[in-house]
Amino acid sequence: MFTISWPSLPKLGLSVFSKKGAIDLRPVKVHESETAQDKPGRALKHLLKLNHVEHGLFLRGSLASQLPELLCASFLQGAGDEDLGRIYEDHVNSQVKWIDSPAEVTHLDWRDYLGCREYDRAFVNFFEDELARLGYDWREVVAEYLFEGNEPMFNSIMGGLGAPLIHLAHAFEVSSREMAMEALGLTATCHNSTFKDIEKAAQSNKATYESKSLFEILDHVRQDKELDNLFSKSDTQNLKTLITSRNHLLLKHWSAWKIENAMEQFRESQELAAALLVATSDPENANNGLYNSLFAVLLTTSHAMRVVLPLIPAQFQIPLLHQWWLTTVAIYIAQLRPEIDMDRIRGYDLMGRNWEWTAEKAVKGQFATDTQFVEAIRALRELSLTWGDSESFFLKAAVRFTDEFQGWKGDFVGDEL
Repeated sequence: MFTISWPSLPKLGLSVFSKKGAIDLRPVKVHESETAQDKPGRALKHLLKLNHVEHGLFLRGSLASQLPELLCASFLQGAGDEDLGRIYEDHVNSQVKWIDSPAEVTHLDWRDYLGCREYDRAFVNFFEDELARLGYDWREVVAEYLFEGNEPMFNSIMGGLGAPLIHLAHAFEVSSREMAMEALGLTATCHNSTFKDIEKAAQSNKATYESKSLFEILDHVRQDKELDNLFSKSDTQNLKTLITSRNHLLLKHWSAWKIENAMEQFRESQELAAALLVATSDPENANNGLYNSLFAVLLTTSHAMRVVLPLIPAQFQIPLLHQWWLTTVAIYIAQLRPEIDMDRIRGYDLMGRNWEWTAEKAVKGQFATDTQFVEAIRALRELSLTWGDSESFFLKAAVRFTDEFQGWKGDFVGDEL
């Protein structure tokens, strides 16, 4: 197993959390696509490079392109070169060609354009110029631009509903320079102050209750009478409304999480991510195979956290969990706080199906070109590898999801967070 080490970083001047709170995970296995000799590895390398040259970071509107992520998730579940080619051809017509930005981004002014989606081409060009300056070591570029300075870009890595974080995790998993530069471009263009603003507000508003359990906090959210009439239905405006004009309701539950054992509580957060996707009941869509696309985002970003946590400076680990948790609480409220019924997972009959079956469905099945479907299956598999799965909790979640899935409900948009 190839292990990534970060370049030396200067002291970052952030003393939010001490080293003893670090989450001590082993690094994931890295697949060196750049030097791959097998056909699938070479196909992945060439398709990622082709997409990087041809297509911008965003589709029409504000949604980040997910084609590179789908290619990686499929490859990592055993897709062959023909499978990867089919995926690329299926998605290529929906991609948007690069559009020139209004101006270049330079060393002197790059921070002035943070959060500007129309500067995606300029930011990627800028980071690739920095790549040359730093000896073509893309990890050095990532380290410098994500973690240095008084306001590190990493503070909004969950912007755009986690698209920058997911892209960065895949860059590490397949060792792709192109995806790393795209991840930086996404981080810059999805940059916002939401997470820092909420964190600052929390410092002046004492939490009304505390809990070490995320499941317990979401139960408080379900029972909160103040939220009963907040939204009548799930639509694209709920997240925006919650963040802009109802954030005191979000704040009181987000700030309730008390972290004492970061490793165990991170594990619980990953179990929660699986449960939100598979164990939530929806009477309006019962038994028709529709799953919530925003809950799938929480699962995929949870896996992305697992990938990057061993690789980032320790003082950024807990703040990353806090970013994910804020997104989770916001999405849970915006999606009308469904009941989490763990028996939907624990009581499920596998009927002999295993991880090979789910991987086959992900790569060859009816929904093999659906990015979130493929990513969710793989994320559940990786959770089982990280924590063990003696009671088959993650396997049962994956098999049930794979077997029942017929499409998505929920509003998968990228502007609100």
